[in-house]
Amino acid sequence: MKLYHCPHSRSVRPLWALEEMELDYDLITMEFPPRATFEGYLDINRLGTVPTFIDGDLTMTESSGICQYLVDKYGPHPIGVGREEPQYGDYLNWLHRSDATLTFPQAVVLRYSKLEPEERRLPQAVQDYSIWYHSRLRSVEAALEGKDFLVADRFTVADIAVTFALYMGSRLGLADRYKPNCVRYLAAMMARPAFIKATST
Repeated sequence: MKLYHCPHSRSVRPLWALEEMELDYDLITMEFPPRATFEGYLDINRLGTVPTFIDGDLTMTESSGICQYLVDKYGPHPIGVGREEPQYGDYLNWLHRSDATLTFPQAVVLRYSKLEPEERRLPQAVQDYSIWYHSRLRSVEAALEGKDFLVADRFTVADIAVTFALYMGSRLGLADRYKPNCVRYLAAMMARPAFIKATST
């Protein structure tokens, strides 16, 4: 297995999962954006996005999907939730919500506050999508009431996927409006050794 990774990007998700599962893998660490900084990257991943994960003849580019693949392919493992478990549907919903609902508005904030040249930055878009992101966090705050984990009463890749969104939000300066459950949860998840390793690589 091989993972193409940029520090603090979505590739933290599968890297964290690989570490939690103690799987063997090769890591290629690149500067962001790799389509401009890593020669030949577009030949590996035509989208030019991060991550790229290769397992034999398989190539994947969706971070939460890679996490699900790892636990389905190389499990059973406690960080996966099986079809026979009552909260399997909730587990899948959080995996997809983590990117489609939570990380998506962050991408707009990142682009128009930091990545674009000064003359192309859009403060109104940054403000609007920051509000969008915080409003979507209400579901996370409610789900964590009285709980340490999102589903199945244990740490799963759903926690990996959603924690990355919270972590990315904090890196974008959006954590000042996090509510108590999200603050507590993020601190606990960031203290996990596998997370520390994944974000220090």
